Amino acid sequence: MITIDDIRPYYDSEVNDALLKFMEHPMVLAMLQFTFPNKNMEEIMAIAESCHSIRDFQSKIIYNSIRMVLEKSSEGFSTDGFEKLEKGESYLFISNHRDIILDTSLLNVALYEHDLVMTASAIGDNLVKKPFLMALSRLNRSFIIKRDLSPREMLKSSKLVSSYISNSLQKEKRSIWIAQREGRTKNGDDQTQQGVLKMLALANDEDQVMDYFKKLKIVPISISYEYDPTDVLKMPELMAKHKEIEYIKSNNEDFNSILKGITGRKRHIHISAGKVFSAELDEIKNSGEPNNKQFQMLADTIDAEIYKNYKLWPSNYLAYDLLNNTTKFSEFYSDKEKRQFKRRIKRRVQIGDKIELENFLRMYAHPVTNHLKYKVSAS
Repeated sequence: MITIDDIRPYYDSEVNDALLKFMEHPMVLAMLQFTFPNKNMEEIMAIAESCHSIRDFQSKIIYNSIRMVLEKSSEGFSTDGFEKLEKGESYLFISNHRDIILDTSLLNVALYEHDLVMTASAIGDNLVKKPFLMALSRLNRSFIIKRDLSPREMLKSSKLVSSYISNSLQKEKRSIWIAQREGRTKNGDDQTQQGVLKMLALANDEDQVMDYFKKLKIVPISISYEYDPTDVLKMPELMAKHKEIEYIKSNNEDFNSILKGITGRKRHIHISAGKVFSAELDEIKNSGEPNNKQFQMLADTIDAEIYKNYKLWPSNYLAYDLLNNTTKFSEFYSDKEKRQFKRRIKRRVQIGDKIELENFLRMYAHPVTNHLKYKVSAS
């Protein structure tokens, strides 16, 4: 029987003991030494000992860790839309999903720097099988999504998660981050899954489900990386899908993706916070469509907001032009950027493999394709 204790983050009263318990784990030590390169172990230990709540841990350690990651592996992190959100208010952030750890961590950096309520964040239990990763996730206010359950157990687990999310948002005034789909988008085509929305609605206490979603205050989040450091790691799965064969993850694949995502070069990163859905939900409710159709309408509305606010980089425009053999977007990249992107392709794609090249380019080109679709539908 799955209970709330199986999925929740640590309580504040548990934080200090949990942190000190895992302090000596080699990976946790490496993270702390990376975060505080100018401090000795005694000083680092003092910082850890001073953490008596999740907010302490996030503000004193994780915030500095992510800022150091940005300094070492990016050329800039920018945001927009957060100034429109209200301080002290909780929101349900539904986000496209590219990086296992950084997506939600960067969102919390943006929220912290705008003095907004930080999130509790959903994470699959398949990603935190190692005890120290589970501990770090719970210290960072992650709640666990159980995978590989029987249909009956999956429904029970989903109801528990839905109730936890509803309670966090409405009673505890704690914001929530959840990806728009199960797992990361590997091919760059960000699409919200109805299943995620239906899980959220399991705790519905309104006659009309869209009235319930209005209470949760949905804010779509668009996150874009100029270069995806895990792009090459996503290729085997993309190729397996292209060949219509089953893809089986290798041992430590997710852990390697976490490390590569953190340490790999990303160039520029941008996060946009969309508008809080209200009138959009009324329009869906008043459509008279059955619930299933309404869920799809909501998914499409979230997608449109993500596409509209997605920051397109030279890498995206380049991939689109190379994939479609055009110069349509040549004004958005320089010759130097084109040479750099072509060098990236050579290092990641087998020479002469046309199908592999197309899949790699599509990964970066899809956001442009989706943005064009949005512009057409909005006009």
